[in-house]
Amino acid sequence: MWIALPQHYDDCEERAVHESVKKAPLYRKVNTRARHVHHHFGGDYRHVRNREDERRSDRKRGAMAKGVKRGLDYTPLYRFLLSKVGQDWDDVFREARGRLDKVEPIFWMVALREEDERDYVCIGESSAFSGLRVDENNCLVKVNPGLGPETFQPWCACCTFTFNSVRVTTPWQQSTSFSATSEGDV
Repeated sequence: MWIALPQHYDDCEERAVHESVKKAPLYRKVNTRARHVHHHFGGDYRHVRNREDERRSDRKRGAMAKGVKRGLDYTPLYRFLLSKVGQDWDDVFREARGRLDKVEPIFWMVALREEDERDYVCIGESSAFSGLRVDENNCLVKVNPGLGPETFQPWCACCTFTFNSVRVTTPWQQSTSFSATSEGDV
């Protein structure tokens, strides 16, 4: 028996093979690029087994914390979202949701309501990313497109700041609102 195949059969087969390849998650389990990052892993039982409260207790051993997720780094998600600026929000959200462990980190950066919009979002001590929003055409856009590493103003002199994963080149300038002296000291 002969079956007629559609003309775009080869294209469909390639697409099916491509979609079957699992994409990498948009988070890292540990930030391995930073030095001296402590991930608060638990201590060894040998350090607590002879403590006074352990000896008096009827329990044989304390409970282990199952499913504790420490050290998750969502920088790949933020870079993914920045690369999708100008595209349809529903498509971007669908792909991001499929590659994450939870959806909350998406909304740390993307505002769906006008009152939630911010020019930039601080992630960690000295990292910031452009704030994003969904416009009336359902497209992902930057809240402040003019803000970049060359225009971003750092808030302290001791840290090396990054904006959208690029080192900030603007030098720190002490502003009057963060002045170390008060009016009574003058």
